[in-house]
Amino acid sequence: MPRFSVIVPCFKVQGFLRECLDSVLGQSFRDVEVIAVDDCSPDGSGAILDEYAARDPRVRVVHLPENVGLGRARNAGLPLAAGDFLLFLDSDDTLTPGALRALADRLAETADPDVLVFDYARTYWWGGTRRNVLARVLAESPETTFTAAERPEILDLLMVVWNKAYRRDFVAEYGFTFPPGYYEDTPWTFPVMLSAGRIAVLDRICLHYRQRRQGNILSTTSRKHFDVHDQYERVFAFVDARPELATWRPYLHRKMGEHCLDVLAKPDRLPPSDKAEFFRATARLFRAHRPAGATVEGELRVLEGGYAAYLLRRQGGRAERELARRAVRVRRGAGRRARDGW
Repeated sequence: MPRFSVIVPCFKVQGFLRECLDSVLGQSFRDVEVIAVDDCSPDGSGAILDEYAARDPRVRVVHLPENVGLGRARNAGLPLAAGDFLLFLDSDDTLTPGALRALADRLAETADPDVLVFDYARTYWWGGTRRNVLARVLAESPETTFTAAERPEILDLLMVVWNKAYRRDFVAEYGFTFPPGYYEDTPWTFPVMLSAGRIAVLDRICLHYRQRRQGNILSTTSRKHFDVHDQYERVFAFVDARPELATWRPYLHRKMGEHCLDVLAKPDRLPPSDKAEFFRATARLFRAHRPAGATVEGELRVLEGGYAAYLLRRQGGRAERELARRAVRVRRGAGRRARDGW
């Protein structure tokens, strides 16, 4: 039984796939298997996977007969995984050198927690690299294990599947799987993190998260972003079925509102003609899951009004930010003139 099973779903990634696989198979820590899932990719990804499997027995390949999407492609790899811990690696991302050794050592130090959260850095097509802006959350976490209730700051990190290692028996016990859709990480990550009895962290960059020049699927403009509402419905259904998690409802209610408003505010997500509909759908979801007696604060108050009020608030916010930028430019200009005069 290997220590790690790395599940790699693949679709239209032939230009990045070799680098991804090499980053796993070339690790100094070799007690690992790769479960590579060809999601009926129309390019050469499937052939590349077969090539790697032919020369390295640690690679197993699944060829799906039809394209099922990222989440269900990961599901297809789950039953084949035999490792103590699961890692999900997107096929255009890479592990950093020494990552698996560092993960194995930290898991041993913390006696195999349910979840180990590690750090990542974004890598850009023009050559730049930027570490996770919330890396301090990992640096300030305790050396011992904890629960999300004991350290809720852990949920402030990017709620994605690929910055964590999961104890396979824990995943099997709860039956965690990925739903269809574009925001499939949301109804996986929240239930996993809220259910984990022991969480540990590793304050080390173990993964490079590639930022493609043309962006990823979530940065394209279409109605697919309405999927975020369905995924939060799944999160609330999970919590509703477990009374011990009821105390998380106010937090999840706020998080859902903030996430949906963030999607709405980004200029490259929704077609302009669909933004009002998205706002109204968000507002309905927000009202439907508002906990009894909960107060609505800050920007989330816009969800209690109409779309016109939301637009006015957005315009006002932009005007305030522009005034602040102008004030900074004026102060800097005055400072330069003062220095030049002196």
